[in-house]
Amino acid sequence: MRQVAILGVGQVPVREHWDLAIRDMAVDAARAAMDDAGVDRVDAIYVGNMTSGAINQQRQLGTLVADFLGQWGVEAVRMEAACGSAGSAMRQGIMAVASGECDAVLAVGVEKMTETPGADTTTALVGAADAEFEGIQGVSFVGLNALIMRRYMHEYGYAHDDFAPFAVNAHANGAKNPNAMFRKAISAAAYSKGRVVADPVTLYDASPVGDGAAALLLVPAERAPKAVRVLGSAVSTDTLAIHDRRDPLWLEAAEKSAARAFDQAGVGPDDIDLFEAHDAFSIMAALSLEACGFAERGQGVRLAQEGDILPHGRIPISTMGGLKARGHPVGATGLYQLAEATLQLRGEAGPAQIDGARIALTQNIGGSGATIATHVLAA
Repeated sequence: MRQVAILGVGQVPVREHWDLAIRDMAVDAARAAMDDAGVDRVDAIYVGNMTSGAINQQRQLGTLVADFLGQWGVEAVRMEAACGSAGSAMRQGIMAVASGECDAVLAVGVEKMTETPGADTTTALVGAADAEFEGIQGVSFVGLNALIMRRYMHEYGYAHDDFAPFAVNAHANGAKNPNAMFRKAISAAAYSKGRVVADPVTLYDASPVGDGAAALLLVPAERAPKAVRVLGSAVSTDTLAIHDRRDPLWLEAAEKSAARAFDQAGVGPDDIDLFEAHDAFSIMAALSLEACGFAERGQGVRLAQEGDILPHGRIPISTMGGLKARGHPVGATGLYQLAEATLQLRGEAGPAQIDGARIALTQNIGGSGATIATHVLAA
């Protein structure tokens, strides 16, 4: 198997893009990645997306992007794994290049979520849960994460305000990222006063939906010896329904995919300089830190309280705002994480740059932990 490198990066700022269709955003990000790489033709395009069929009435996204990108005739498909769609698209692109089947692949993530009524968007998002055993009960996706957070607080003795450092860190970092949806820092006091969405989840515990697209251009590493390399790539799954899991407070798919990615890369948690965690909810950030080996069980919140997740801390997370401040265009999020990690390793993250960053971990979670894609990148 060949080693894979990331030669090009493209992003569309996460916003409410009233003037851009879903195809426009995907093509803009893909074209930016191709221009960054100096490539005008690719062998395959893998597009991560969750909700386009439900709320945009558009399927066949792979072919649509290839068409409007002028890449007629290439293999092009849409990958769907709920909020883990983009990470899964990246995984497919890596395997296509590593196998020798392709020499230039675009991994694209795109989602357009703000032009439909909130009820329609919420209904589409709950499709990430088990429709017959969770969705049919009327529970929203936010509600499912609230149940997990409440149980975590009960088991480990935390109060809601103990989670404040996750949101405070994310918003401080997002203020430095021109592509972030929310570029304003918040205080712990503001977090404490956040409006309740689904008790105990408040406005500052939940990431905002948005419109956006991000893309990476992948090539064999021998063609780009100075580019950021993919050292590890793995996807693992757990039960779709939370109640079917052996332990609802442990992300088994995160543990397994991280272990495989670490093994491929020949590194461990102590070697990671930054972690783009899937902080769709504060509780998911805590659980990811634990499953990936950065904190003991029940100590993810403590890690945040002690400042270890800050830009100068032991394991900086959400370094350019994360899902919480950058925004969470669900099917694009995994590629935003990978694009941001790539810029960090290139030394091109601007005011958000983590000093001395050489190895990065990204983790993209689909559903409430059912599909998790983990990648290790190195400068």
